[in-house]
Amino acid sequence: FLDEVDAALDEANIVRFTELLKDFSADTQMIVITHNKRTMAEADNIYGVTMEEPGVSKIISMKLAETAKR
Repeated sequence: FLDEVDAALDEANIVRFTELLKDFSADTQMIVITHNKRTMAEADNIYGVTMEEPGVSKIISMKLAETAKR
């Protein structure tokens, strides 16, 4: 689990960080909690939580490889 570890990084270091994640992902499964769009863009799958009505959370998921094909 990596929780907001990229929050303090500038753009150059975000690129380095995402390259490092890609290298490790060949052998390791990771869960990265982030709000950074560039980090999310490198993910295979994205899971999120939304609240469409007050007090009711909904979990959403998206496989980015399938989305890119559309």
